[in-house]
Amino acid sequence: MLLAVDAGNTNVVFALVDGERNIRARWRIATDPRRTADEYVVWLNQLLTLEGYARDDVEAVVIGTVVPRALHNLEVLAQKYFGAPALVAGRDLPWGIALDVDEPANVGADRALNVIAAHEKYEGDLVIVDFGTATTFDVADYSGAYKGGIIAPGINLSLDALVGAAAKLPRIAIEAPETATVIGRTTVSQMQIGIFWGYVAMMEGLIARMRAEIGRPARVIATGGLAVLFEQHSDAFDAIEPDLTIQGLAILWQRRHI
Repeated sequence: MLLAVDAGNTNVVFALVDGERNIRARWRIATDPRRTADEYVVWLNQLLTLEGYARDDVEAVVIGTVVPRALHNLEVLAQKYFGAPALVAGRDLPWGIALDVDEPANVGADRALNVIAAHEKYEGDLVIVDFGTATTFDVADYSGAYKGGIIAPGINLSLDALVGAAAKLPRIAIEAPETATVIGRTTVSQMQIGIFWGYVAMMEGLIARMRAEIGRPARVIATGGLAVLFEQHSDAFDAIEPDLTIQGLAILWQRRHI
């Protein structure tokens, strides 16, 4: 099986993927560039055992990362404990798509992987919305080329900034307000409205502007942990794909000899 590793700014996700690209298990750990290969493997060994697997079941390790400082220890993990050099998306495994932007070398691995996975599953022009540390909006045309997008603060970052800058505002959970009103009568309800409905309005507004600029019908595909929450309160998405980045890594692995 393939061990696919998605190293993001907040979490590193490890997923076991079989030859049919089915995700058999997935685990996440907080991103810490100082975490050593030895620390990773102690944690992974326990989780593999709990799921009924062993390190010997892993035939290859593929990494996609937007945290360059985390890469070295992940490469050591692959070589030392899984017996093979890691293959890094975009370095060892070519994207196989056109990056039709002014700075192609600066396109985040997660964004390219999301485009690759979404284009394989859906035809036509696409807008991919990824709810991560940042919320990214990416456009892929009908040929699968990456055409650009938007980077916005993630909803957790927005909440952290609000609470950190205003001494009397409490920490609140990110969830939909209890009622549909947008006129809050308590501090907490006003914060919930501002964070949740404000984010929905931003998201829907940007998607509408992107669709208008594309000028052709475009499906909107959402990924990331908060996609399901927003889908329950907005009709902006055509589909939810929770594991686009991992699927993109598996696709690159399967295409390596084509």
